[in-house]
Amino acid sequence: MKNLMKTMFGLCFVSILILSSVLPQAVSAQEGTPTVETPTEEMPSPAPVADAIINATLDSYAKSAAPGTAVTYNLRITNSGDAADTVAITADTDVSLSSTSCTLEAGAQCDVNVQVVIPSTYVNNQYFAKVVTVTGTLTTIPLEFITTAVITVPVTPTAAPFSRPLLVVDSYNAGGAITPGTDFTLKVKLVNTGGSEAKNVVATFESADFLPLETGGVIAVASIGSGSNTNFNQPMRANASLWGTATGAVIVNVGYTDDAGTAYTEKFTITIGLVQWKGSVAATVTPTAQARAQLVVGGYTADINPLQPGSIFNLSIDVRNLGTVDAKSVTLVLGGGVVASSNDNNGQTSQNNGVTTTGSDLTTFAPLGTSNLIFLDAVPVGQKVTGQAQMIVNVSATPGAYPFKLSFTYLNSKGERVVDDQVITLLVYNLPKMDIGFYIDPGIFMTGQMNMLPLQITNLGKTTAVLGNMRVSSEGADITGNVALVGNLEPGGYFTLDAMAMPFATGPLDVSITVNYTDDFNQPKVIEQTLTVNVEEMPVFEPMPGEEGFPGEIPLDQPETAGDKLMRFVKGMLGLGSGKAEPVINYPMEGEIIPEGKPGVVGPKG
Repeated sequence: MKNLMKTMFGLCFVSILILSSVLPQAVSAQEGTPTVETPTEEMPSPAPVADAIINATLDSYAKSAAPGTAVTYNLRITNSGDAADTVAITADTDVSLSSTSCTLEAGAQCDVNVQVVIPSTYVNNQYFAKVVTVTGTLTTIPLEFITTAVITVPVTPTAAPFSRPLLVVDSYNAGGAITPGTDFTLKVKLVNTGGSEAKNVVATFESADFLPLETGGVIAVASIGSGSNTNFNQPMRANASLWGTATGAVIVNVGYTDDAGTAYTEKFTITIGLVQWKGSVAATVTPTAQARAQLVVGGYTADINPLQPGSIFNLSIDVRNLGTVDAKSVTLVLGGGVVASSNDNNGQTSQNNGVTTTGSDLTTFAPLGTSNLIFLDAVPVGQKVTGQAQMIVNVSATPGAYPFKLSFTYLNSKGERVVDDQVITLLVYNLPKMDIGFYIDPGIFMTGQMNMLPLQITNLGKTTAVLGNMRVSSEGADITGNVALVGNLEPGGYFTLDAMAMPFATGPLDVSITVNYTDDFNQPKVIEQTLTVNVEEMPVFEPMPGEEGFPGEIPLDQPETAGDKLMRFVKGMLGLGSGKAEPVINYPMEGEIIPEGKPGVVGPKG
């Protein structure tokens, strides 16, 4: 074995030596071998590929507008390549796009509206930047634009000067101090200080101290040029009752128009001095009190309380005479506005017994069926007379306290017309108009069981009502979940409350609902409503056949008698079966009436 190993080792060594001597020669011989190059064919160039070339521009990269304004940019996308492409348009938040994609053929273009809104809270020159991006198959183009808030201060245009006529009193003269009861001429000089001509000039003279003569107190001229003046001469008579006073007054009302027909009015007060009476010193005469009637309102009532817009009511007014003489031909004027009789040319009281009313205030309260004049005839001293009138509250009236003027016109003992004015106060409310009921039929309630009360309150009025707590109670039931805050109810709005009630006894059950609120005069008020439901006794259900069976039923498992055993023995001998018979139970079907007497059990025959 050892010799064999040595022999193999020697052979391997010799092989290595031979290879080491032959391998270099083979390598050198290979290096000297000439290389033959194979000619290659030139490949043709590939045809150019058609591509889309996408460009995108905005009509402007910076715009400005007022805060709260929407600003629109125009985005134009063009395809200058040789192939079609579909681009997607995206933008930052708060940017609106009219389109989010466009399909562009070669050489085509697409317009997209880009809109942003400047926040209303921005101040002047505050700006923000947004980016809109156009993405094609080979191209992505981001475009940034800036929007600036600009607050423009409006420039108030300077009004063009307008030259209007303006008449003023330049001077007036009455010829010195006037003696009461004598005639004189009042001279008034009017001058036009305006920049245009005053046309259709009309001057009226009014006074309780001086009576106009001849002209009726009205003087007119065609025109007064700018810078010109005109004299007005008005004959007048001083009232004899002016003795003891130092001055009297005359009101001059001047009306006129300009070239365009615009009307103007001016009012001037002219003071006229009076002659003072001078007499010798004498003892003061004690004045004697003049007997006269005095009518006052002792009380008034309305048959409807409270009054609301559109209410028709009867107003009763108690009139008392607190004077010293009887009042005759008494007329009550609703709304007031009675014109007292004036003095005649001789300084005496006019004997005109008619009643003239101008400017009666009947805007909120107006009479129905009759005019605003109520004839009461005579009111004796210390007596009370009642006047009545049917009135209506205007539907446009708002809640509040309204003074209502009353005028009493009557004749005194001398036959002179006298007017006494009185004022009463009427309150107008706007109460909420609510409907309380069930929004569905509650059905029949059972005693001892919880039953739902489907309650609903609806605003039938024309204005919003503010209501407080809605509370449900009943003396014949235990109610839970019975309180809820209603709050604001718009016209036609409603509020629901599902309370649970457990009645105590059968019969009609009254359920009381109350809603609190505050009226127009800040007084607490309550809306009350009573609803009725029917309550019946809880039904008692009969037990189904079972272990206990029907009442009075013979138990199914009965003991076997000796006769039964003998009968089974005989049946067994005859081959009829000797087994114990099982009873058959016939349960009633639904709706079947069980006859009285024996229960539904069928036993063995025989």
